[in-house]
Amino acid sequence: MGRPTKEQIKEYALSRGLDLFGVANIERFKDAPIRMHPASIFPEVRSVIVVGRRIVRGGWRGIEEGTYWPNYSYFNYSGLLNTYFLQLPLYETACFIENSGYEAVPLYSGGPEAEPPVEPLRPGGVPPDVWLAIRIAGVAAGVGEIGWSKVFLTKRFGPRQRLAAILTDLELEPDPLIEPNSICKLDMACVRGCPGAIPHIKEGKFIEISIEDKKYRWADVDMGKCTLIYHGGDPRVSPFIPKALPGYHFDVMKQNVSEETAYKFCWPMSTREWRKTAEHPSGYIIEGHHYIQYWGQGGLGIEGSRGCMRSCFDYLERHNMIEQTFKNGPFIRRKRWLLDADGNIVE
Repeated sequence: MGRPTKEQIKEYALSRGLDLFGVANIERFKDAPIRMHPASIFPEVRSVIVVGRRIVRGGWRGIEEGTYWPNYSYFNYSGLLNTYFLQLPLYETACFIENSGYEAVPLYSGGPEAEPPVEPLRPGGVPPDVWLAIRIAGVAAGVGEIGWSKVFLTKRFGPRQRLAAILTDLELEPDPLIEPNSICKLDMACVRGCPGAIPHIKEGKFIEISIEDKKYRWADVDMGKCTLIYHGGDPRVSPFIPKALPGYHFDVMKQNVSEETAYKFCWPMSTREWRKTAEHPSGYIIEGHHYIQYWGQGGLGIEGSRGCMRSCFDYLERHNMIEQTFKNGPFIRRKRWLLDADGNIVE
């Protein structure tokens, strides 16, 4: 096989089931931190290919209605979508590139949550663990932009996709960058729908990066509160907490913790066992969370992205701001549910 063109690689990738494809040259990562830089993984990299696969809208239906939780973690979050549906065509595309004699490094669609305080394994090298910031890579590859809520948006699906990447020493023509705020118009639907982690634009809390001549800006999200809400620490968005812990009261909005501390709180409480008793015969601290994490192949998305994804794509669809819309009405069709800090219905 001769040297493949970008169009041939894209055609193959989409034929294997991927929905999104874009290319960045390595020069677009010149300002990336060393432990997020593609060249720290593959020093000879010349191109970063970012691909994506849609998240089906219906995977959120059960959580939106307050009736069925497994679908989101299993199909939409880090269950089958991140571990299989996206990774298989990613791997096949890497094989397609390597059949032509160029190296292709497929990257799992995770993200940098911590940087261990360790020394490089080679003198003068880069300490592990290196992670590509996949959303920023998606911007650099022209696939989309990062919305105000810090969620990645595309013109086709809004926030409904998961991304992965391939690093290659094959030099490819980069795709044009998306114009900033061509998808996210800063209408704050995400803020109105979020239980409290996303600052409003008028608060002036934001993060900004530059790629070539363009500046991209998004909210400086309170990741401590976001993690408590999303990963099972907030009684307002989990009916499983008051059932497992009667009398428990926890007001997330009064907490001021780091993302790491929030993980340390949520995950053991949601996934670990205690002793089996007549009062709690299963032995799990929060039984419902345990099974969602088990069914979700390790993922734990209890809150189901109420503001940053569900409210966002509902708004974008209603205003015909993205390409994929649906025939039988908006996603949010009924009064939304929300509990209080004691697990009682208030909305």
